[in-house]
Amino acid sequence: MPELAAGELTFSPISGGITNRNFLVEIPGRADRYVLRLAGNDTHLLGISREVELAATVAAAGVGVGPEVVAFVRPEGYLVTRFIEGGPIPVEEMRRPDRLALVAAALRRVHDGPAIPGLFVPYRIVEAYRALAAERGVTIPAAYELAMAIARRIELACLTAPLELRPCHNDLLNANFIDDGTRVRIVDWEYAGMGDPFFDLGNFSVNHELDADGEAALLAAYDASEHGGEIRPDRAARLRLMRLISDFREAMWGVLQQGISTLDVDFRAYAAEHFDRLIGEASGPSFERDLRVASGG
Repeated sequence: MPELAAGELTFSPISGGITNRNFLVEIPGRADRYVLRLAGNDTHLLGISREVELAATVAAAGVGVGPEVVAFVRPEGYLVTRFIEGGPIPVEEMRRPDRLALVAAALRRVHDGPAIPGLFVPYRIVEAYRALAAERGVTIPAAYELAMAIARRIELACLTAPLELRPCHNDLLNANFIDDGTRVRIVDWEYAGMGDPFFDLGNFSVNHELDADGEAALLAAYDASEHGGEIRPDRAARLRLMRLISDFREAMWGVLQQGISTLDVDFRAYAAEHFDRLIGEASGPSFERDLRVASGG
């Protein structure tokens, strides 16, 4: 970045991430601040393409959701974005109807935005994670087979009522949201790709532990422009099913990280937590009902 080459730069580590290294870059005497992302070890094995991340971040910035891209360094895949002035949004606050409406509006802008390169198909991603983890000597949890049986039924139900692929974030953890004082902004687009928009909705829902009222508020706000805010049973069922698929992806992400990550994180416990929640939610009668309703039955 030639415009920043002259003068002293200050790099401060940004904590919170468990895949990459991130730094806040400041320049004495200048108000502009930047974020530098350095990719973690073997992140391509997690299905991450830095070129897709770049395209997704640019697209998200273009619709007023993502951070502005300032530079991208090839072939290393280092990403420099403008620092978003704002603050985190506590999980409890995120569950409020007014906050859910802002989140839904942000996701709608992304999903209705320009296509990006790359696909995100969670059913195939968990299979790839399993194969890569086994190659690296990781013991595959016994819960995998049951989770896969559940996922196959969900995949069939969704294929029976297909939706157009849309650009999606696919990693809507609470830490990836920032309130800039005007709107909700979303960062960390490394898992982005064209996919099922209901994976984003289900992923957000399960990561923020929304109850039935919270899910209804999120979906009503998301569908306000397309369906007049009417909560259609098939779309509500699809959202709930995607909560389970989100947990499956997250569980297998934790399994694969056991074989590639050098960070001091208990990925075994992380995977077990998501497997347990997935299997628990699929054990009740509502799961069978959601399968029928989501598939148009």
